[in-house]
Amino acid sequence: MTTPHPVLPPTADLQSTWAFLEEGVDHIMTKLHTGVSYSKYMSLYTVAYNYCTSAKIRTSDSLGIGNRTGANLMGTDLYNNLVRYFTINLQSLRQVTDSLQDEALLRYYANEWERYTTGANYINRLFTYLNRHWVKREREEGRRQVYPVYTLALLQWNVHLFTPIQRNNARLTNVVLRMIERQRNGESIDQGLIKKVVNSFVSLGLDETDVNNECLQTYRDNFETPFLEATAAYYKKESKSFLDTHSISDYLKKAEERLREEEDRVERYLNSASRRALMSTCEEILIKEHQEVMCRHFQQLLEFEKDEDLQRMHALLSRLEGGLEPLHKEFESFVKNAGLSAILTLAGEADADADTEDPKAYVNTLMAVYNKYRGLVQRSFRGESGFMASLDRANRDYVNRNAMTGNSDLKSPELLAKYADLVLRKNNKMAGEDNVEAALQNVVILLNYTSDKDIFQTFYHNRLVKRLVHGVSASEDSETSMISKLGDTCGASYTGRLSKMLRDTKVSKDVSDAFRQETRSTKVDFSIVALAINMWTSKIPEHEFIIPREILPTYTRFSQYYEHKFQGRKLVWLWNYSKNELTTNYLNQKYLLLTSTYQTAILLQFNNNDTLSLDELFEATSIPKDYLEQILALFVKAKLLIHEETDQYDLNPNFRSKKIRINLNLPIRAEEKAEVRDVQSTVGVDRITLLQAIIVRIMKNRKIMNHQALIQEVITLVSHRFAPQIPDMKKAIFCLLEKEFIERVEGSKDTYQYVA
Repeated sequence: MTTPHPVLPPTADLQSTWAFLEEGVDHIMTKLHTGVSYSKYMSLYTVAYNYCTSAKIRTSDSLGIGNRTGANLMGTDLYNNLVRYFTINLQSLRQVTDSLQDEALLRYYANEWERYTTGANYINRLFTYLNRHWVKREREEGRRQVYPVYTLALLQWNVHLFTPIQRNNARLTNVVLRMIERQRNGESIDQGLIKKVVNSFVSLGLDETDVNNECLQTYRDNFETPFLEATAAYYKKESKSFLDTHSISDYLKKAEERLREEEDRVERYLNSASRRALMSTCEEILIKEHQEVMCRHFQQLLEFEKDEDLQRMHALLSRLEGGLEPLHKEFESFVKNAGLSAILTLAGEADADADTEDPKAYVNTLMAVYNKYRGLVQRSFRGESGFMASLDRANRDYVNRNAMTGNSDLKSPELLAKYADLVLRKNNKMAGEDNVEAALQNVVILLNYTSDKDIFQTFYHNRLVKRLVHGVSASEDSETSMISKLGDTCGASYTGRLSKMLRDTKVSKDVSDAFRQETRSTKVDFSIVALAINMWTSKIPEHEFIIPREILPTYTRFSQYYEHKFQGRKLVWLWNYSKNELTTNYLNQKYLLLTSTYQTAILLQFNNNDTLSLDELFEATSIPKDYLEQILALFVKAKLLIHEETDQYDLNPNFRSKKIRINLNLPIRAEEKAEVRDVQSTVGVDRITLLQAIIVRIMKNRKIMNHQALIQEVITLVSHRFAPQIPDMKKAIFCLLEKEFIERVEGSKDTYQYVA
């Protein structure tokens, strides 16, 4: 058993009490490493407690508190003695520091700080009663110069040791800064030592209103501010020197590495509150001051596909507010030029055969550019919205205007519709449903960037008509899938007509099958497609057509059958969509010729004549001469007819071909030109009609509206279908004024009101 340590009687005076306590306090503060027995510690605690609770009256006013009595006065005496003790103890330490320099000073300071604060913590608990009652009451009564014992110890350290050292050329701070600079230069330093010193700066901060709150003012004044200044100076010099001798790629790596080091520095030995200010300083010097240089090399990195460097540049500049905006503009310009260049190359390759357009090559080229730079945005820029928006704008530019389209608004939608037609036709050479779906998805992607979606819709509709009428659609599932995709992109109103066409073909098939069942005895193999004309076409050929006598009986029989079955309906025959199969009987080898009905009508004339003139063929068929000449030119090119004399065509008796089935039903340029003209005309009329409908809807809702506001709202509502032109909108408004749907407000020419 340990012998109980002697304790002073409760009636001991101040001199005896403090002599007893001072010996224990000094042991704890200077010799704690030798240990303190429990009985010793408890005897010290008891003496301090007894003195504070003593009712004796003693005199002490060293704190200027004045004449007080009882427990209040006893606390004052002890508090003043503690102040004197800390002061004397710290003055001895101060003398030692005068002769120390650099790390020796820092190490001595850190060791003494650790010893001092550990002892102060024990002393603080020793005087728990003093803190809990006397100090608390003093502070509540407004005496803010009184502190808990531990805080008092820190305050004395600040006044008698820390401040004198710092007053002499900020010796502690400068040593720490030099060590950090050495570390930045690649040397190893004692990071634990820096952490202890920096933590002491934090602990020495004092919030006068609440001592329990962390106050970083001392830390900021004595360390953070000079540290940030030194950091800025260091990196300003280093970054300039590095860029003078290294490439931009090397600098991006260096800047990334330096920022990572500073982040790590905060974690290792700085206060976390410095993180934002430190990183902001580094970003200002390492990134913002060299932003122009980075942007200048951005397109070069794009050109050489330096993904890692682009990732670094994006990561660095994204730290700055608005730092990516210059890159967004550069990226948009680069992608637009890449798209235009790719199509220009394609157009150059097509110059050798100027009459041939390759929709597949066109779409594949556009998609190659799209996929390349979309992938780059995902990889290098993490799909950042600004780059995605730049990519979209660039795609919209080169998809709508390029070397293949010239100044035409129709060409890009036309080529896109032609590509969709190739994909959805039989024998599209795309093995597997997945490939077809991927190709259709490409169409939808490019359609999203097409300004004039209504033009694509019209071309697509015309080609869907031909696929369904001629029965060359690859599959109903693919057609349905494409219409569904278009609906998702452009809305149900965009595809309503197309969906009805698919349903119409099913009804037509039932009619055709029923007719064929009744006419099985006929020698002509006949199939009919009877469709609702308003869904399928608005263009009916104006010229007459003389039906060949070979197919006239079948024509008459079906007309009578249909009129009898569907009374009140009128049949309109669209011979330009019809096709036939003919067998040659005048050659040793029989050939099967796949022809249009117009081609059939021409070839059948040679059953009775080996030679016919252009006028004779026109008289026999009523096919317009310009169209007739192109069909005949196709026959001559196929060597089925011989054209050696002006306006005279002879049947070739020596015709030979490696193929037994010969497809003569090829596109006629007159047809293609007519289609383009028809699309242009149809779209123009439809646009004016749609603009009028939208204006009426807006005015019906708003009642009165300014001209400019009306124009802006119309653009907003219609831009998902096409890019409306100001003249067209003015024309629509003028038409509505004439029809008295709207009228000008009296006294204001640019304001309209709805007429109920």
